[in-house]
Amino acid sequence: MYTAQNSGARASTRSPSRSSSGSGSRPSTGGRLSSDGRRGGNSRQQPRGQQSRGQSRALRNKKFIHPSKFIRVATVTEKVDYVSENSFEDFSLNAKILANVIKKGYTNPSPIQDKTIPLAMEGKDVVGIANTGTGKTAAFVLPIIHDLIHNMDHQAIILAPTRELAQQIQEECIVFSRDCGIRTALLIGGASMNIQIRDLRRNPRIIIGTPGRTKDHLQQRNLNLSKISIAVLDEFDRMLDMGFIRDITSIFSGMPRDRQSLFFSATMEGEVEKQIRKFSRDPVTVSVRESVTVDSVNQDVIFYRERDEKIDKLHDLLISSGRGKTIIFDDTKHAVERLSRTLVARGFKADRIHGNKSQAQRSRAIKRLKDSDIDILVATDVAARGIDVSDISHVINYSQPNTYEDYVHRIGRTGRAGNTGNAFTFLQKE
Repeated sequence: MYTAQNSGARASTRSPSRSSSGSGSRPSTGGRLSSDGRRGGNSRQQPRGQQSRGQSRALRNKKFIHPSKFIRVATVTEKVDYVSENSFEDFSLNAKILANVIKKGYTNPSPIQDKTIPLAMEGKDVVGIANTGTGKTAAFVLPIIHDLIHNMDHQAIILAPTRELAQQIQEECIVFSRDCGIRTALLIGGASMNIQIRDLRRNPRIIIGTPGRTKDHLQQRNLNLSKISIAVLDEFDRMLDMGFIRDITSIFSGMPRDRQSLFFSATMEGEVEKQIRKFSRDPVTVSVRESVTVDSVNQDVIFYRERDEKIDKLHDLLISSGRGKTIIFDDTKHAVERLSRTLVARGFKADRIHGNKSQAQRSRAIKRLKDSDIDILVATDVAARGIDVSDISHVINYSQPNTYEDYVHRIGRTGRAGNTGNAFTFLQKE
């Protein structure tokens, strides 16, 4: 493992242009974590005073995390295959949906699918507690499509915390509803309002969106929720963390009371449970969540004293053997821009995503990573639950996350599909 003791070794060769690109370290003030680029996805910079206030709030919200929590050796355990109680045929799904499930390559339901699909098919409100990457999207998409096929006057809405996650959900909806005649509309920041208005006028049966942009359409009267029969809040805990509760409350107030509500979250604690009770009726809770820590990820810290030392140690880490595709997290949009430019100037194949990027730019950067056009993606926390790339070898916390839960979500991008991942967190020595 790369430890604090050996992290001081300097690379023997570096790009001669590195000194002109700046240190690449984050600003001395913190920064507000990007959300979903809502309010029209405007890419203009905030006024300086407004930006500073947001950064100060983020600093105040940071919680102390003991360095020992960032150090862990991956535990390789023999994976025990889950034996499902049901098959997909047992769910009595419409034949067209079942054909799409088979075409997708699904054989047996995952635990969250096995436990929640029967309840959702019965029309019950459901709270599903599950880790990221456990197949929860299909757990709510399949019952929704079945309901819409058999009830032509019904409509569904799915809310997600980030643009990337909303986009992934739409892709799943399209795959599973092929040949079913069901239109979708995607309402996210950073994308054309006019295209979204056009899609809404075509009577979509499934509306997928981030809370901010969805509320914008409601306020502009582009969106009517009077026919909503099923509402889904995906990664609800993350939406609360990102401050979307007012938007969600406003959106739910426009829906019929007689609806089915489905919630999916990584946790069910405190405020999450309280808010779910407000939006649901006697929900059935299903928990298939595994350990909070990521057992398949080697975790370590890298100490630094000065900014120049910090970027040099990052450089050394990035040229170390065994590194594959890498995600680097930094605090603010401007810090991400600066670090990405610095890495490119040093000869690395890097790109970046953050809230000031349009959806097309963010999608293009993620596609470049998937296609191996780049092997480094620098991001704000907007990407922590939105990137679906299976072969990430390293996650680097160039800035410390605000909370330990944020840390878990960040490093959950690596160590997937039976592979061992690596996570490094930079900490400044006093």
